[in-house]
Amino acid sequence: MKDIEFIKECQEKVFSGIGISNDDVEKLFDVSDEEVKELAKAANQITRDFNGNKVDVEQLNNIKKNACSEDCSFCGQSAFFNTGIETYQLPPTEEVVIKAAKAKKEGAESYCLVAAWREPSPKDFDKVCNIIREINNKVGINVECSLGFLTLEQAKKLKELNVRRYNHNLETSKSKFSEICTTHTYEDRLKTLQIARDAGLELCTGGIIGLGETRKQRMELALELATIYPEEVTINILVPVPGTPLELQTKLENSEIVRMFSVIRFLLPESVIKISGGRETNLADSGEELLKSGANGIITSGYLTMGGNEPDEDFKMIKKIGLEA
Repeated sequence: MKDIEFIKECQEKVFSGIGISNDDVEKLFDVSDEEVKELAKAANQITRDFNGNKVDVEQLNNIKKNACSEDCSFCGQSAFFNTGIETYQLPPTEEVVIKAAKAKKEGAESYCLVAAWREPSPKDFDKVCNIIREINNKVGINVECSLGFLTLEQAKKLKELNVRRYNHNLETSKSKFSEICTTHTYEDRLKTLQIARDAGLELCTGGIIGLGETRKQRMELALELATIYPEEVTINILVPVPGTPLELQTKLENSEIVRMFSVIRFLLPESVIKISGGRETNLADSGEELLKSGANGIITSGYLTMGGNEPDEDFKMIKKIGLEA
C-alpha cells in the first residue's frame, strides 16, 4: 500500500510539471514486485495524458551489414566476433527506395537507415545522402538515420535533407560501458548526440537491457536519458547472439523490463518510448504489456540482424489493446 501511494505521488508530480527527483526514481525502480503492475498502470496514464493513444510504428533498413570495427560485446555485426552473419556494403539506391515505399504502404510512420560502421567515410556518406534524396522525392516517409559518429558538417547536411531524427544509442550506463565496449567511449557517444542536437536534428537514443547490468545501472541509464531529453527513447532487450561474448547471458525477468519502461515514462512524459529489438523473443505478448506500461512505439518487420513480426500482425496487436497507429 505504501508503494501505491508513493507511485501516485510521483505521478502527480509529473502531471503538475514538477517532475520527479533522483531519489524518487530510485524508489520507483525498487517498488515491490507486487506493485509493478501499479507502476505500469501509472506510467500508462502518463502516456495517454501526454501522448494520446497513438503508437509510433517504425521500420529499419540495415543498409551496411557486418564487419564493424567496434567491439561492442552484444553485437553480431562486430568484426571482432565470428557470428556467421552475412556481410554486405551499401546497396543500390533504388533497392532502398523500393523498401522504403513498401514500409510506407505497410503503415510505418518512419524509416530508419542504419549502417554498421564506426563512422561514414566521405564517399559512403555521399551515397547515403543520395539515398535520402531519392526516398524524399519518390516515397515521402519520415527518414531517420543511425550512421555512427558524425561531424557537425555531416549532421547539418542530414538536417538539410529533412532527416527527422538521428539515432545514436548510449547502449548502457556509463558505469557499465567499459565492460561492453573498449574501442570507443561513453563520452564519444554523448558527443555525437550533442553534434546531432546542435545541427537541429531530433534525437533518438537509448540502449539495451539484459547485458548483465544491475538494476541500479539501468536506473543510471534512465537518468542519463532524462538529462538528454530525446524526442525518442529506444530500448532493446538483449537477444544473445552466438559467437559474441554475451551469447550465454541470462534472460532478464519480465518485471525488470516493465520497471525500465515505466520509470522512463515518469522521467520523459512527452517522448516516444519505443520497444525495439528483442520484444518478440523476450516477451510472450510481443509488447502488448509494455504498450500499456509506458511505451508508445514499436519497430516492426525485423531488426538489424534478426527478423520480427509482420506489420499486419503488429497493427492487429495495437488495435486489440485499444490503441491506434
